Amino acid sequence: MSKYTAPTFSLSLLHPKYWGVLLLVGTSYLCSLLPYVVQIRMGKMLGRLAIGFMKGRRKTIERNLALCFPQMAADERERLVKENIDNTGLALFETGMAWFWSDARVAKHVTIKGTEHIDKLAAEGRGVLLVAVHSLNLELGGRAFGLHIPGMGVYRPNNNPCFDYFQYQGRSRGGHTLIDRKNIKFMLESLNNGERLWYAPDHDYGRRRSAFAPLFAVDNACTTTGTSILVDGSDCAIVPLVMVRNNDKGDYTLTIKAPLIDKFPKQDPEAGARFINKIVETSIMEAPGQYMWLHRRFKNRPDGEASLY
Repeated sequence: MSKYTAPTFSLSLLHPKYWGVLLLVGTSYLCSLLPYVVQIRMGKMLGRLAIGFMKGRRKTIERNLALCFPQMAADERERLVKENIDNTGLALFETGMAWFWSDARVAKHVTIKGTEHIDKLAAEGRGVLLVAVHSLNLELGGRAFGLHIPGMGVYRPNNNPCFDYFQYQGRSRGGHTLIDRKNIKFMLESLNNGERLWYAPDHDYGRRRSAFAPLFAVDNACTTTGTSILVDGSDCAIVPLVMVRNNDKGDYTLTIKAPLIDKFPKQDPEAGARFINKIVETSIMEAPGQYMWLHRRFKNRPDGEASLY
């Protein structure tokens, strides 16, 4: 078993049952051609419109922020909720930017800082675990990183073969390689061969291969121990990176942080979960309104604890 096999186009993807996906992808492509200022206005409008129909998602955003920042003033938290809703709508347009923009247009809008860290590790032949969080502009951040040097992304194949085809094509632009999230063996082989692996350990992926560790004000956040598996099995360097939209003019910054070499607590998954959550907290606070708060981050609880939602 190697890296994820790229889906190929076939006439079966034009079947009427996929027309909804084709319409969505085609619309995304056409919107990506618009001036950025138009896209951001449309994105915010879409976010506010959609949340009106998905009230459960708004409640999830509100609850996550209340759990993580209980000391935050109510008016400040409400401002953050509204900002997050705007950015959630904009994320759909930023995905189109990531999938369809030319390299020149991506480079025009995204400034990359800290590439010297990647260059040094590449010269040493050391594997790199690029630790990102699910910021709403993560797709665009991945595309921008590829302008400097390709990486390998952990990938969950979509159940819809038509959408999976376009998603793969978009995410693999710039020479990126995608690895099925279940293929731990190939991830370890890649890291041991000095590759760069994109990894986002900030979501609640279920209780299998997980530990409960503090995250902001929540004492027990179900946290993947996959980071420990990858670091213990490859001796790779951990490199946090953060993608931030600086303003409404289309200025983004992708910051590659200094490598954390020999600082990760090895052979101790629970300590590793605590360590990685500190990185997650720091990354989120770079732009808290741009994080994916609509995910039910604390859905899994320790035995005997009531649901937080």
